[in-house]
Amino acid sequence: MIAAIKPAGSNTRGLLAYLYGPGRHDEHLDPHIVAGFAMLGMPDPGRDESATLTELARYLDEAVRLRNGEFGKQVTDHVWHCPVRAAPEDRYLSDAEWGEIAQRIVEAAGIAPTGDDLGCRWIAVRHADDHIHILATTVREDGRRAKLHGSGVRVGVACRAIEKDYGLRQLKKGDGTGSRRPTQAEMHKAERLGWEQTSAEWLQDRIRAAIPHVTGAEEFIAYLQASGVEVQVRRGPSGDLLGYAAGRPGDVNEAGEQIYHPGSKISPDLSLPKIKARLESSRPEEHPTARRNHPSTPWHQAADALDTLHTDFAEDSHAQAHITALGELLEATAQKAPAHLQAELQVASKAFARAQRSQIRAEDRAAHAVRSAARDIVHTATGPDGSALAALVAALVWATIVAARWHDAKNHAHQADAARQAVQHLQTAADLALAPTLAELTARPPREQARRVLVGDVRAAVPDHAERILADPAWPALATVLADAEARGHQPHQLLREAAAQRELTTARQPARVLITRIQHTGRNPAPNRRAEAARRRSTLAASVRVRQIHDGQFPSAATTPTEQQRRQRR
Repeated sequence: MIAAIKPAGSNTRGLLAYLYGPGRHDEHLDPHIVAGFAMLGMPDPGRDESATLTELARYLDEAVRLRNGEFGKQVTDHVWHCPVRAAPEDRYLSDAEWGEIAQRIVEAAGIAPTGDDLGCRWIAVRHADDHIHILATTVREDGRRAKLHGSGVRVGVACRAIEKDYGLRQLKKGDGTGSRRPTQAEMHKAERLGWEQTSAEWLQDRIRAAIPHVTGAEEFIAYLQASGVEVQVRRGPSGDLLGYAAGRPGDVNEAGEQIYHPGSKISPDLSLPKIKARLESSRPEEHPTARRNHPSTPWHQAADALDTLHTDFAEDSHAQAHITALGELLEATAQKAPAHLQAELQVASKAFARAQRSQIRAEDRAAHAVRSAARDIVHTATGPDGSALAALVAALVWATIVAARWHDAKNHAHQADAARQAVQHLQTAADLALAPTLAELTARPPREQARRVLVGDVRAAVPDHAERILADPAWPALATVLADAEARGHQPHQLLREAAAQRELTTARQPARVLITRIQHTGRNPAPNRRAEAARRRSTLAASVRVRQIHDGQFPSAATTPTEQQRRQRR
């Protein structure tokens, strides 16, 4: 059950006209009052043909008129409006039940506290099976204003109790970190202008898309402006950037003026102070292009950064930082991935945005590696090869599962749900990313004798999951991956153990696919030659001993002349 308190209004008669009218699409049927303040004698235009909306408005506004006449100072923001809607799958509720629900909500809000005969005047109007509208005037019978601070939280708690008591769908308790839902006016405006999103939703997408590209607040503002966002900034006397508001081109008010939304209103984690903290924590020591010379690609480096992410979740502030940075990496990957993966990755990134924020304060510097990986990806000029992309998307799947589990453990219900939604889309993207690689690997299987040896390696290395792995349709491709790694000097059973340790296989839909991406990633380079490495260490050790002996004067170096040697001995 959702109770959505609307901004305070000033026209009681106008709101009644909507509630008792036909609706925008003739959807209002049989409007009538199901509960209200001092029901006896209250006019109901829906049940009494002689009653009028004006008469009902005067009845509700009586305390407001008395206060305005007595004190002189006019109260204009006195109309409290709260639609209350049941879930589509909920059972039919009678008028009496809706009346009881309305009474509980106005008590929780502070409109009509329990046992208080001098509360505000209110009514609950029903004009559809699945919802009611509560209208109240917020001046009490004793002339005081109702104490409504925090009413949204109290009403939310009341709704959770109502759901349980009436056997309705039980929603999860909010924690104050969710984005504001679009108002009906915003949705109608978007529909009228042919926009698929409301302005706030459109702006949130563009702001999140900008974050991986920039390293500072000024650069962030410039990037938004360059990407077509209208930006209004607030600066201090010194010129320092203190805040910003963003607007969608074409979103204007009745006077034709651009409408701006403060970053914190677009989403709680998009205020300028929070964005600055994230950017400053990941400011690179060198320009991102400097890291492109690293022998590993940004896609491999991003997968490397995710490999140990789950080990840093013991500290809550670190876990929250990693989850926030993971959202940035998801966004960066969606921007730079091949076209056939972008749709699923973009939906995953959008879903995960809700999982990025909680009441736990993030230690942003803990997530430097993940955030730097996101920045490197958006700055790279080349796309990923198939195996690198598959490895990264598979790593993103596992990291998002870890994030969902952490949120579950912390009772962050909305965040955990958002992460699970993201996992579903990431798994689809992972399947698409791996498909070409699977086809290529399956087409060149190892010889039968080698395959039998590899079966033994699987049974020895991961005995608890061996049967599922060998029954997986992707097993022939995994056998090829293991044979390729062995040809580069790796030991298949060791690679299998390491891969299974990094990503548990119990919850994997297709364990062979998981192992393919892990082993291709970790075993992509030739294994070091142990004998050559031992010889190199012996040579290095001998050279260092010789240097120390020369330095201590135990015997001459090749560059020391006899005269210098004699002089040193005399000293």
